[in-house]
Amino acid sequence: MDAVCTRSRSLCLGARLVAFCSDLSGRSYRSAGPADATAEGNFEQEPDGHTVFICFLLYLGTRSLDKLYNFADCAGLHLILGLNALHRNPDNSWNTSSTLSLLKYSAGKKYNISWELGNEPNAYRSMVGRAVNSTQLAQDYTKLRTLLQSVRYYHRAQLYGPNAGRPRKNAILLLDGFMKNAGSVVDAVTWQHYYMDGRVNKAEDFLKTRLLDTLTEQITKVTKVVNTHTPGKKVWLGGLGPAWTGGINNLSDTYAAGFLWVNTLGMAAVQGIDVVLRHSFFDYGYTHLVDQHFNPLPDYWFSLVFKRLVGPRVLAVRVAGLQRKPQPGRVIRDKLRIYAHCTSFDKHVQLNGERLLLSDNETFPELKPKTLRAGRTIAMPPLSIGFYVIKNINAYACRR
Repeated sequence: MDAVCTRSRSLCLGARLVAFCSDLSGRSYRSAGPADATAEGNFEQEPDGHTVFICFLLYLGTRSLDKLYNFADCAGLHLILGLNALHRNPDNSWNTSSTLSLLKYSAGKKYNISWELGNEPNAYRSMVGRAVNSTQLAQDYTKLRTLLQSVRYYHRAQLYGPNAGRPRKNAILLLDGFMKNAGSVVDAVTWQHYYMDGRVNKAEDFLKTRLLDTLTEQITKVTKVVNTHTPGKKVWLGGLGPAWTGGINNLSDTYAAGFLWVNTLGMAAVQGIDVVLRHSFFDYGYTHLVDQHFNPLPDYWFSLVFKRLVGPRVLAVRVAGLQRKPQPGRVIRDKLRIYAHCTSFDKHVQLNGERLLLSDNETFPELKPKTLRAGRTIAMPPLSIGFYVIKNINAYACRR
């Protein structure tokens, strides 16, 4: 959730929001503020199946922290707090005074919290006019780890970072330097991916296969850097949305953006990304999962069905007729031909012809499948997203 929302509503997070969060306890979502890490909320699945909620705030008083932690606890979430990395000393080193006070207060309350530091450090210069290089960032994370170890209750607390931005040249250079000097300090490496510029205003752009493939390319770049310095270290997709700069009104919050979101869940799983953090849950920009009245948007329903149907084990899939060998000098990009002018701009979604709606503030509809007889052809309508469950297949990989 974003900072303005958090302050103005005094963290009045009621039963409806708790219900949304609880029902997505197997998947990850993120909402982020500006580059100075104002406010972020993330839901994610760890290997043991627990869900975490991540929040970055400009100012977090003790009462707000108590409410935030109680909300997370009520929804069955594990809380991760992102600290302000721009609280700096004159020599540009990270100022830890407020962090130590926060740690001591949280430890006294026995709050089970994990930690992050900052948000997109490679963009600090352009966003706030203050740069933090990889060496300094590594020192800051090392200092935070030392602080955690100095507080007995958080001696073994989890620490994640550096939450670098899209892996272009400057972000990759920062990540490389950070991993070289502090790769062993973090428990998982985090980075962010956004598919397109927030100024895009055409639905056709959401359906380009070249755009979908950018995620695969960027995951490869990040994992290469991580494995160079800390082989086997977990990599998390620490921020994900259809578009940066808040998204696109009536596009990134509609059915059209669902293709990017479902593609992300599938491609991240295939490439071994354990955790995906969706940006955002509500209120900031136009990439959220629920609207201003806490009504679910299409990506929420896709997430819910994905969470209920899809397990953690990924199978290798071959599609007959698509594994072709390219000729020398020619690149073949397999894709389905889709006519973008048919794209739905609806902010609702149907499952097997029935619109998905909440029956009241807390009750989700039954997700009714459509059963097909054995031997029948599976029809995939244009511009649709499908989940198909093949019963009793008993695949060897699923039995291990």
